[in-house]
Amino acid sequence: MAVVTVDIPNYDAEWQHRYHKMILTPEQAVAKIKPGQRVFIGTGGAQPLALVRALVARHRELTDLQVLQSLTFGEAPYAIKELADHFSVNTFFVSDNIRQMVQEGYGNYTPIALSDIPRLLSSGEMPLDVALIQVTPPDIHGRCSLGISVDIVRTAAANAGLIIAQVNPRMPWTLGNSFLSILDLDILVPVDEPLVELPPGIRVRTANPTATRPAYSGSVLPPTEEPSTEPSEEVVKAIGQNLASLVEDGSTLEIGIGTIPQSVVPYLKNKRDLGIHSELVTDSIIELVESGAVTGAQKSTDRGKIVTTLAIGSRRLYDYVHRNPLFSFNPTEYVNDPVVIGQQNKMVAINTALEVDLTGQVCADSLGTRFYSGAGGQADFNQGAGRSLGGRAIIALPSTAEGGKVSRIVATLRPGAGVVTTRTAVHYVVTEYGIAYLRGKSVQERVMALITIAHPDFREQLLAKAIEYHWLHPEMADLEGRIFVGPEEVRTSTILDDGTLVRFRAMNPTDEPATRDLFYSLSQQTLYYRYMRNLEHIPRQELRNYVYIDHRTQVAIVGTIPEAHGEEIIAIGGYYLNQKTNRAEVAFIVRDDWQGRGIGTFIFKHLAAIAKRNGIAGFTAEVLTANKPMQAILDHSNMKVRRTHGDGVFHYELDF
Repeated sequence: MAVVTVDIPNYDAEWQHRYHKMILTPEQAVAKIKPGQRVFIGTGGAQPLALVRALVARHRELTDLQVLQSLTFGEAPYAIKELADHFSVNTFFVSDNIRQMVQEGYGNYTPIALSDIPRLLSSGEMPLDVALIQVTPPDIHGRCSLGISVDIVRTAAANAGLIIAQVNPRMPWTLGNSFLSILDLDILVPVDEPLVELPPGIRVRTANPTATRPAYSGSVLPPTEEPSTEPSEEVVKAIGQNLASLVEDGSTLEIGIGTIPQSVVPYLKNKRDLGIHSELVTDSIIELVESGAVTGAQKSTDRGKIVTTLAIGSRRLYDYVHRNPLFSFNPTEYVNDPVVIGQQNKMVAINTALEVDLTGQVCADSLGTRFYSGAGGQADFNQGAGRSLGGRAIIALPSTAEGGKVSRIVATLRPGAGVVTTRTAVHYVVTEYGIAYLRGKSVQERVMALITIAHPDFREQLLAKAIEYHWLHPEMADLEGRIFVGPEEVRTSTILDDGTLVRFRAMNPTDEPATRDLFYSLSQQTLYYRYMRNLEHIPRQELRNYVYIDHRTQVAIVGTIPEAHGEEIIAIGGYYLNQKTNRAEVAFIVRDDWQGRGIGTFIFKHLAAIAKRNGIAGFTAEVLTANKPMQAILDHSNMKVRRTHGDGVFHYELDF
């Protein structure tokens, strides 16, 4: 994707003379505002601070002024207790600068999906008296650009009785559906001042708190106080890598604001033909474009364009989007429309949460009864990605809060917690411990998937709660202490002669249903060769002995192929270590329709490599005389092989 920019827009050099009757100072402009009115303030880094400061300076003359806003950064001088009788704050998103006012009852929060806000404003349900916005100087055609903040600002300007525009030459001229006619504005206030910036490396706290409070003993409750620490760099990296594994070449991305959603960016640079359709972009978009990962070449709509509604970041970002034809800035009613989002093939939406319960309910806007952030665009993009062909709707969060003292995968949400994504709408949940795919899964399957990606310190407690709530069979209590996630280093893949890619990974607790399906797909001969007895069914306990393993004395890997629902297991291999002899008994099984294609040989070699790394001396195996394929693999293993025969069975010992 080539970057083409023009440094100097074709502004009307005589605009202040041409429109001098519309020009006032900040103080003169806000003098037009009357007590009791509802005033909208521009979003993000485009907050018109000169107008805001002038408005606050008039507070003695104003009472019951309602300030309406969405996500804002920087100053919010109207949001202090001492001015509560003068300015009543109502926000669609609880950002840092007003959070204390909202949580202490001096401000209001209106929960709503971003895609619904324009309709709320334009329908008259929430009438606006005044809109304080920030724009570029006009061009020779009398057009001003809304710059880095089009989102709901365009609708607010279209529906306010009085529009006061702070005209700032430092505002980038962005392209797309981002323009207003200067004749549609009422008052122009020339101001040359820096925009609010959010430099790279500054972690944005949205729905990503880790709180400080007295620890419950082994608590699996969500945090209830304000954040004090951020997830460690190791946790952020692990989440980013897990997220990147869900992004295929040619996907179109929405990446939410905050440390956790943005963690995926460093791991996307080797992807190809990614597209962007996102309510916001940050500085990270620059590295994705310059690495060649983002081209937009395979987007279903707006091909070749980075579609967004907000830019939040440093001056470098603002300069980058200035007059850049790669970017198309559009109003929220387009960017956040689930129908528009769903038109993209392979739409991947990455958002975060405060906590997720074991049934899949996602809380993203409150800490219990304390409002912390907002619904934002999560519902819009979750719904849109869910209806996209090949789409993936993802919720990502660290597994713990409060420095590891509290689990964010919880048995039940805390009273008052806001469910932004319901259990019926959740698809993927990602932590540093892995990926849980919940769409179409039963409650029992969801419970096990989420316990698996919870922090190890809390898995047993979560298991006990799930049994107590009758979400799991009582006999699952026997699994206490046996819920482990296999190591990432065993992941590998092989390409078969026909080009089919088979991926291998560690067996996980969530593989029980797929392992059962594999068993019942096998022929009686394959079952007999593997188990040395006739089997009509596999006992549940025996099945669980395959799945719930410690990955130390017992190792199991699965071979998978991609399917619409995620993946299908076509092969299983593993070994069990005899610690007295330091040898491991090895076995594997391949589904009948995949046999004879080299999968068994690959599994054996991979298991041998794992065992060698673990310091194991060699393998043993019991093989029926009739099982010639297994004998061929062992006999041609390039290891020192000893075998003895008795009762129709070969006993193998192999030295590494």
